[in-house]
Amino acid sequence: MMEQTGLVLEGGGMRGVYTAGVLEFFMDKNIYFPYVIGVSAGACNAASYLARQKERNRRVNIGYIGHPQYLSYKNLFRKGQLFDMDFIFNEIPTKHVPFDFEAYRTGTERFVIGTTDVMTGKPAYFEKDGTEEEIMLMLRASSSLPFIAPIVELRGRKLLDGGIADPIPIRKAQADGNTKIVLVLTRNEGYQKQRSKFGWVAKRSYKRYPELVRAMLERYQVYNETLAYIHEEEKKGNIFIIRPTEPLEVDRMEKDAKKLAALYDQGYKDADRLYEDLLAFLEK
Repeated sequence: MMEQTGLVLEGGGMRGVYTAGVLEFFMDKNIYFPYVIGVSAGACNAASYLARQKERNRRVNIGYIGHPQYLSYKNLFRKGQLFDMDFIFNEIPTKHVPFDFEAYRTGTERFVIGTTDVMTGKPAYFEKDGTEEEIMLMLRASSSLPFIAPIVELRGRKLLDGGIADPIPIRKAQADGNTKIVLVLTRNEGYQKQRSKFGWVAKRSYKRYPELVRAMLERYQVYNETLAYIHEEEKKGNIFIIRPTEPLEVDRMEKDAKKLAALYDQGYKDADRLYEDLLAFLEK
């Protein structure tokens, strides 16, 4: 039933709690895909899902949202990063809400983490091999948003957020041999990304990395073209989409725990509502 089926997870900052809710439903139904690919928040949520750690995404992303080290402007002034990446990717998974590295490593699923190579402006994909430090660096790189997080160095490459170069990595999933795709999006149907108003900031901040700047400036076109491609693939019956059905009240940097919990619950409920249709899609 699951042969050549991939799960593709969009990012979206704190909107990713929607995906966390969907994945929680999958865990409750013991649904694990043989291939999973994610960028940014999608990749981070996928890691706990593949480690079979129920409720971990909720505990981290909602339970710690009020912690001053998680997300605050104080972090930006003190460390040059809005999210304290050391706290999120070093301290939380080792001390506060331990990440099960052993379960993550021994799972049979193939997991691909999308990042952006700042030298080339192109996607750089990693899989779940390496030390505990490297595993967290992959997830950290995939989630390192421009301007508010530092560049991550890993295996001789300089990396930033995976959503820059390949915001919805459906073509990568298909290139890796998946003929059926289950896609979790974090925007409402009909959304179109607009041209960034901060192109001049990108040119000034990353003048040493012209290919990264190009990718940042072209991101809205890549995103919208990918949505058009997804629409065509859905009409062909190749893709099953789960996306927020209620108007979004959560933005990328949301700190309201009640709003985040509501979006998480919406993800769970949407997956539940679509469960029978999903099974029919998987059995085709």
